[in-house]
Amino acid sequence: MNSISPFAPETEYQPLPVSGVRFATHSCGLKDSGGDDLLLVALPEGTAVAGVFTRSSTAAAPVDACRANLPLGVARALIVHSGNANAFTGKMGEAVVWETSAAIADIFGCSPRMVYSAATGIIGRSFSPEKIVSHLVDLAGRLDANGGAAAARTIMTTDTFPKSTSRKVATSQGNIVLTGLAKGAGMIAPDMATLLSFVFTDAKIAPTDLQRSLNVANQKSYSKISVDGDTSTNDTLLLFATGQSTAETLSGADLAVFTEALTDLLKELALLIVRDGEGITKFIKVDVNGARTDAEALSAARAIAGSPLVKTAIAGGHPNWGRIIMAVGKSGATVNKRNMSVNLGGIPVARSGDPVAHNRDEDLNAHMGGREIHIEVDLAAGTASDTVYTCDLTYGYVEINAFYKT
Repeated sequence: MNSISPFAPETEYQPLPVSGVRFATHSCGLKDSGGDDLLLVALPEGTAVAGVFTRSSTAAAPVDACRANLPLGVARALIVHSGNANAFTGKMGEAVVWETSAAIADIFGCSPRMVYSAATGIIGRSFSPEKIVSHLVDLAGRLDANGGAAAARTIMTTDTFPKSTSRKVATSQGNIVLTGLAKGAGMIAPDMATLLSFVFTDAKIAPTDLQRSLNVANQKSYSKISVDGDTSTNDTLLLFATGQSTAETLSGADLAVFTEALTDLLKELALLIVRDGEGITKFIKVDVNGARTDAEALSAARAIAGSPLVKTAIAGGHPNWGRIIMAVGKSGATVNKRNMSVNLGGIPVARSGDPVAHNRDEDLNAHMGGREIHIEVDLAAGTASDTVYTCDLTYGYVEINAFYKT
């Protein structure tokens, strides 16, 4: 059992129910802990769906199925299992997805292409479809609109706390609700979104608009976090809009309000994932300013956030800012060395290409010894900026992953 993250919330969040969305969980034996590892979500007819997935060339069978289903633009159910990634499991893995989808489709009277699948856990371990299919009728009989908190617990693997949040949003067409769930603590270095995350809203939104909103929100949230630099085979972000609110179909300014709320919700979930990074003792914010382009600002920030040397120095409470210089240099971002600057906790350590001599070592050591670390870098090459969030790299991370079954 992993130690609870020092950043874990004091109490478990209770997400708001979303009209038309119902949850049921069960243990089918995929988790060694024996806890619930199977989640079924029922969605009403006409639910629109959007998704973003891993760019891994070894994507898991559930990811392949979701991609194939997405052009249809509608969903009736989501099935998620944790403890086994169903990745690199060949024909048996494909059979798990399709037999499960067919069985759920029979229960709900819909096409198997309206059933979405996701999985997380150990890669390369096959299991029989019956392990899931045998529990579906029981799950369908226990669906509950207030099951969001249990759902968030069920999808956890190395997470030390469940992650969920909700928003109530006012539009000119009426009020809407958004509720999001996420899991993730390792294999977090998103090229899009390295985790499982499911968002439900009662808004009426056309599938094409829903996808555009999700793309925007994802780029401003999950694409700005990193834990360990590894991208999972199973990254899945799905957004379901049931259309059950009294508000009319969102468009124009109302759609912009929705996108802003979705972005805010995903940012909160993304930061919860970083704050539950495997072995975390410090939460790190990396700000890069003065970049030539937005892309170069993000590249430099990601290079700093992803550097094992930077992250281990921070784990040790050491203000070794030379490692930040190294990380920027390898990022490919344009740098004006004569004018570049670096701050740690607002304290200048490099200015105009030179080290800063000062008598603030006590303040600097106090910041590095704290739990929240702030790195600021000015590349002095332009006006673009970006921010990435990460955590330190500790002995705890090594212990978790040295003994995780693969």
